[in-house]
Amino acid sequence: MLALSQDLSQNRPVEAREHVKRFHELFFTLAPDKSASESNIRRALFLVDKSAFGYYRDLQEKGYYNRIISGNINQNLQVDSILCNFDTYPYKIATYARQLIIRESNVTERSLVTRCNLINSVRSDNNPHGFTMEAFEILENKDLRVIER
Repeated sequence: MLALSQDLSQNRPVEAREHVKRFHELFFTLAPDKSASESNIRRALFLVDKSAFGYYRDLQEKGYYNRIISGNINQNLQVDSILCNFDTYPYKIATYARQLIIRESNVTERSLVTRCNLINSVRSDNNPHGFTMEAFEILENKDLRVIER
């Protein structure tokens, strides 16, 4: 009973970081399987406002997702750190991650730095942590190195 009576707000910082991490993993991890990638992106878009949809639409219009499929490319994301400022609301978030773009001929390692605001929202099956990311921006997405296979 003691565990159930604890203040739920104690876990909010942990839930906030997990929310942001989950969005990044779903949105940036891609496979050459159209339905799998679309499903992950659809799930990611439940966690964020329309700011991330703009990035998705731009990449789609430029043929990025089709090139992933036709090139048999896997893209994996590893979140290195998530910095959260819980002193002000909405919470300011910065995420530092690495992308691995795995092709038959090489692996490209890229750095990814994003920022957003995080606001409280309703918990649901599609948004179990009860947050919404807003004003999502990609600050950096550059190649670090290319490893020949």
